[in-house]
Amino acid sequence: MDAVFERQEMNNLVGEILESYQKYPGTCSIDKGNRLNRAEIIDILEEIRCLLFPGFLEMKNLNRDAISYHVGELLEDVQYRLRKQVARALFHSESAAPQDTAEANEQAGQIVGDFLKTIPALRAILETDVQAAYDGDPAAYNTDEVILSYPGVFAITVNRIAHELHKRKVPLIPRMMTEYAHNLTGIDIHPGATIGKYFFIDHGTGVVVGETTVIGDRVKIYQGVTLGALSTRGGQSLRNKKRHPTLGDDVTVYSGASILGGETVIGTGAIIGSNAFITSSVPPRTRVSIKNPELQFKGRVSMTELGQEGFWKNRADMAPDSGEDPTDMASYI
Repeated sequence: MDAVFERQEMNNLVGEILESYQKYPGTCSIDKGNRLNRAEIIDILEEIRCLLFPGFLEMKNLNRDAISYHVGELLEDVQYRLRKQVARALFHSESAAPQDTAEANEQAGQIVGDFLKTIPALRAILETDVQAAYDGDPAAYNTDEVILSYPGVFAITVNRIAHELHKRKVPLIPRMMTEYAHNLTGIDIHPGATIGKYFFIDHGTGVVVGETTVIGDRVKIYQGVTLGALSTRGGQSLRNKKRHPTLGDDVTVYSGASILGGETVIGTGAIIGSNAFITSSVPPRTRVSIKNPELQFKGRVSMTELGQEGFWKNRADMAPDSGEDPTDMASYI
């Protein structure tokens, strides 16, 4: 009796779910071909990273005698697999979808061929990113550590790959790649963003870089920085419009800062302090910071401030025979 009842309940639930498929077709992909394989795309991405950083990511050691064969084998595999995924993705284009599979395969072959030709240039610019991370972080032991462990370098590597596909108007795949990196690192860089050389994201968690952002050379940003749109209330009507800021060369943006708006330009050499909220342009070589909030301590413990760095010391902890004068701030500055 229970088994019959459970089966009937299951049949009813199946019917309700099927009804929801008809009611909400926008979240279904039924009777549609050209489905992208996310796991395959991620695997292809990792093979491309092996081409960009040979010897760092493979499961086996590489030697010069076999490197030509190794690179050729990787290229052939990436070309074959990526071409299949790009051909499927092209059918999802909103403006110029191919008429049939033959046309899709032809377009995909051209796109992937052009993309693979950018690998030497990608290696050149990634060399600058790795160097920027090493030069900009005194905690970095060497560039090997930067390549193998830094989330910012991983995120920008994936973004630079995805950006090349985005420039060639490949639907879906570039965003799938960057969201894969976002999921692993907490760094959200849209593949449409234009980023110069020697780019360094320190720590990285919570960084957001919007689609139409333009970033110059030798820019450094810290965790929690948002390079975003001033408003998205216009929705799809804002598509293809400049919504995100432009950062000139040699700009530094410290943690928690938000820089918003397509007309906002941060001039060359500017420094944006932590937690700043900026919606208008900043002239070159300008320092922007917010005034330090006043700290308040409530209770019976009397505190003494130790200088502009914001350190405090409990007056009661000052040894009576130490010669420290709780009222003499000069001795602590």
